[in-house]
Amino acid sequence: MATDRLFLATFPDRGTAGRLAAFAAAQCARHGLRGKPLATDRFHVTLFHLGDSAGLRPEIVAAASAAAARVTAAPFDVVFDQVTSFEARRETSPFVLTAEQGNASLHAFQAELGARLREAGLGRWVASGFRPHVTLAYDHLVIAPEKVAPMAWRVEEFVLVHSLLGRTRHIPLARWPLG
Repeated sequence: MATDRLFLATFPDRGTAGRLAAFAAAQCARHGLRGKPLATDRFHVTLFHLGDSAGLRPEIVAAASAAAARVTAAPFDVVFDQVTSFEARRETSPFVLTAEQGNASLHAFQAELGARLREAGLGRWVASGFRPHVTLAYDHLVIAPEKVAPMAWRVEEFVLVHSLLGRTRHIPLARWPLG
């Protein structure tokens, strides 16, 4: 049984995370969602999911770290302007902040990181169809896409994260600054 997840992500700065928390609470109330918004320190954009396992896999941590260290990119801005639910194959669906279009720099960065992961032997984790989003909450209701006032921030680093499944805990294993 999987107890651990490994992923690469970008996290908003502390001020933006606070704004996201207030935004998530307001959107959940507005749409009548009963699910609680995520904790402020858990808001992130997943770049690559590197698998679930029983225990942390040091060989994947090492390969992902080597790949991440080879990425060269300048800091860039992201903008999200839509809320919606992603339909899930479980009891609740993620209610997310996303963008209908745009974020070319984020897509280019994610593509470069994917190329480095492939070179490091982690190609099986590099899926096509990247749809950047920030999960705000989980709920039984499914919300249709709706435009919202843009939420923007500057991405200045990315992080390798160890998630303890079922315990809502993220442990940063390594960080790489951009620029």
